[in-house]
Amino acid sequence: MTTYIDFDPDDTSTNPSQGPAFTEVVSRRSSRRAVLGGGMAVAAGFLTTELLGSAPASARTAPRRAAGLLGFDPVPLGHGDEVVVPAGYTARAIIPWGTPILGSFPEFRPGVNSAAEQEQQVGMHHDGMHFFPLSRGPQGSRHGLLVVNHEYTDEGYLHTGTPVVPPVSEWTAEMVRRSQAAHGVSVVEVRRDDGGDWSVVRSAYNRRLTATTRMSMSGPAAGHRLVRTAADPRGRGPLGTINNCSHGVTPWDTYLTCEENFNGYFRVDPGSYTDEQQQLLARYGVGGDRFRWATHDDRFVVRADDANEPNRFGWVVEIDPFDPQSRPVKRTALGRLKHESAYVHVGKAGRVVVYTGDDQVNEHVYKFVSDLSWRSARARGRSPLDEGTLYVARFDEDGSGEWLPLVHGRHGLTPENGFADQGEVLVKTRQAASVVGATRMDRPEWVSVDPNTGMVYLTLTNNTSSSKELSAANPRMPNPWGHIVRWKERDGDHTGTRFDWDLFLLAGQGRSSGDGSTVPDDAGFGSPDGIWSDPDGRVWIQTDGTQPAGANDQMLAANPYVTDGAGAPEIKRFLTGVVGCEVTGVVTTPDQRSMFVNLQHPGDGAVSRWPGLDGITVPRSATVVVTRDDGGVVGT
Repeated sequence: MTTYIDFDPDDTSTNPSQGPAFTEVVSRRSSRRAVLGGGMAVAAGFLTTELLGSAPASARTAPRRAAGLLGFDPVPLGHGDEVVVPAGYTARAIIPWGTPILGSFPEFRPGVNSAAEQEQQVGMHHDGMHFFPLSRGPQGSRHGLLVVNHEYTDEGYLHTGTPVVPPVSEWTAEMVRRSQAAHGVSVVEVRRDDGGDWSVVRSAYNRRLTATTRMSMSGPAAGHRLVRTAADPRGRGPLGTINNCSHGVTPWDTYLTCEENFNGYFRVDPGSYTDEQQQLLARYGVGGDRFRWATHDDRFVVRADDANEPNRFGWVVEIDPFDPQSRPVKRTALGRLKHESAYVHVGKAGRVVVYTGDDQVNEHVYKFVSDLSWRSARARGRSPLDEGTLYVARFDEDGSGEWLPLVHGRHGLTPENGFADQGEVLVKTRQAASVVGATRMDRPEWVSVDPNTGMVYLTLTNNTSSSKELSAANPRMPNPWGHIVRWKERDGDHTGTRFDWDLFLLAGQGRSSGDGSTVPDDAGFGSPDGIWSDPDGRVWIQTDGTQPAGANDQMLAANPYVTDGAGAPEIKRFLTGVVGCEVTGVVTTPDQRSMFVNLQHPGDGAVSRWPGLDGITVPRSATVVVTRDDGGVVGT
């Protein structure tokens, strides 16, 4: 491994603002609630009584079987090179990196496949995903489209079939194209047979979107001067999508893929940059040439006379998985940041709300609210995601919060402060959030909404930066464990601007460990990343980072409707991954009898041969299908 591969921009703050840090807010709130006197675990109980108890009936209907949501026996921490699930469950790997899905269906040959062949195969390092049924009724849970993000590449295994990364002197244009082909998104038709096994269907639906796929831009920043380049002077035809992490799904059955750490793909050449250019590059941390693309692709070289290519990334991209000929669209009204999540919730009057986190320490949490109901907008031939208001969150110490609009001309977003129009506000989303006084967070990541109660959950993975501050809610310096926040939108209105928040879980080794965690000792975990509230209300929590006892990453299930004696929700460990992997991305079929979970970068920093399919021992990201042996609902 070399430095550019190990570069992790998430732990380095690029936010110079003086807005309140979330740890400061939690500390003051905890003090006012006498948490220090009653024990840190008390913090996790506030929301159950205040939010569920005070919410209107329409926003707090718990499932009838709330007490029996977690019917499985938990698994212990994992340390081996195998996926472990509870007794009575089976886990099988499908569609690993390199699976042929279209074209000539080239056989996977690690380190040998050409760029053109990789474009016909499943990409590398799976992340967020969704299952789209191809029919209604029971058959829809046996046959559908699995759409999977590919966050980044491991240049050693990609080019040599080994962990060894070739020296830069041997880097070729073909290697750059191969890496670009392994990025992006895969659309794969899958079917379950009578024996319960899922497999790939060779069909016209199958598709790869990569770092070179032609796309379009829409919304206020489309065509803006800050997204125009020498190659695209109109600023409306960007190429490719990269570092695709989390995702979202719209009620009109399209897929939203999130561009996260796009900043590290560029090389910034010396030159006479304007103040505006310097501020944009610095605020988004652009530079590093992480994958050496700049060696043979001039698009990833930033120059003072052509510095806008980075501004064409950091967006949410909408994909129609049912139309392989459709052109993906970068929806600029949702803002430009390191998007982690684009969770879509339908609010009052059918208006869509899109929640997203900006995955870097000391960054912010956002939501977009459409102007029109999604049905009305589409009936008029317009996208619900192009017209609306982008907000950023401020968490107040009294447990309330406010969504601050990022609208040109308001709250200091004016020409004299560097915001000439709404397009500029969106290209400079991070700067705009700082100007209006948003709360700095500890790496805000995935967001999910409980379909039964309307509660919104947000994972905050960790904060190990030098800017981390000691507080009552995060009594670790640095804080490698992270936590989960949840909030209730006032009056159950997700389109509104006021909310009430509190802590859901403080991650760590367990309550008796002394690390301030609120989780039971037998459910210790760290670095919460992925999160999903399923149709029954179970909160599935996935990890990426430091775990108790140096264990592998894992997935747990929490029952938010049942709390233990310490006020924390019932929580059990459901799955442990293989050595060196991240557990990320989770969804079930409509009948909830097949669950899809992704394992990313197995063997990272360790030796792994997973999944070991077809006699191939090179570690490969893959999707794990989890089913109950008796055919029942997963989790019960």
